[in-house]
Amino acid sequence: MTTSAQTVVAPARARTATAAATVRRKQGFQHGGWFVAPFLVLFALFVIWPLLRGVYLSFTDANISGEGASFVGLDNYREALGDSAMWDALGHSAYFTLLVVPCITVLAFLLAMLAHNIERGKWLWRLCFFAPFLLPSTVAGNMWQWLFTQGIGLFNQTFGLDTPWLTDKSYAMLAIVIETLWWTVGFSFLLYLAALQGIPDHLYEAAKLDGANAWHRIVHITLPMLRNITGLVIALQILASLQLFDQAVVMMDFSPGPELSTRSFVQYTLEQGFTSYRVGYASAMSIIFFVIIAAVALTRMWLLRNREEGGR
Repeated sequence: MTTSAQTVVAPARARTATAAATVRRKQGFQHGGWFVAPFLVLFALFVIWPLLRGVYLSFTDANISGEGASFVGLDNYREALGDSAMWDALGHSAYFTLLVVPCITVLAFLLAMLAHNIERGKWLWRLCFFAPFLLPSTVAGNMWQWLFTQGIGLFNQTFGLDTPWLTDKSYAMLAIVIETLWWTVGFSFLLYLAALQGIPDHLYEAAKLDGANAWHRIVHITLPMLRNITGLVIALQILASLQLFDQAVVMMDFSPGPELSTRSFVQYTLEQGFTSYRVGYASAMSIIFFVIIAAVALTRMWLLRNREEGGR
């Protein structure tokens, strides 16, 4: 009798526990939903709706007034894909990305190593390296515009140069790259510094006991432990660099630079929308750019997943 009673009671208890857990999950979702609701509303209002609106406008010949728009199908996309100026602007953004991403990754790592291993004044070094990132883009752009001005700029005077940084297409993009490195390296520096502080000290102590010098400890301990954060830094910098706009526009006085050499994809899109008043065409270009950015992000996720599966 006892065994039979236990056999009957055990499933009943299990069903009761399952039902109670289900009720708790539903109650938790109901209470938690009120906390995420404001975010969901704002996300839908300022992200989802503009995206859907942009997709719709990309199939029309809408102007900036929003009146009299007619459906044109894929005409805007065909024109964009055949627009040499758009491809030139995309090439400028890609060139800027190729220059900035490796430099910022290496520089941020070196600065983080310095701030992490220095004995005195750590807070001062960290503040100096991160502080420029807190400046608005207009402040940083105007400051470096003055530094690069030919004849009176501090940059040329300090190094005894007479380089036309802002008026020659051979140097204009390089000037923007230098300004961007100084202005944005602080964010990647902070990521590397946080990752360095998470590496256990006993790994370095064991390596020292085995006779490993400083270089071997960096190559065989530090860099492998920072592999994930390096991938994150590279991905974030690629996405940010492809969206080049603020610093280039400010440093070039809202012009596309000498011989259009610094006109980025974002700037060209805005010119089409707000200077030529072709909102439909600009929307199609924005969708194309969105697809490019999404492809970069998905490629990063795919590579990360394959690396994790390969390491198992």
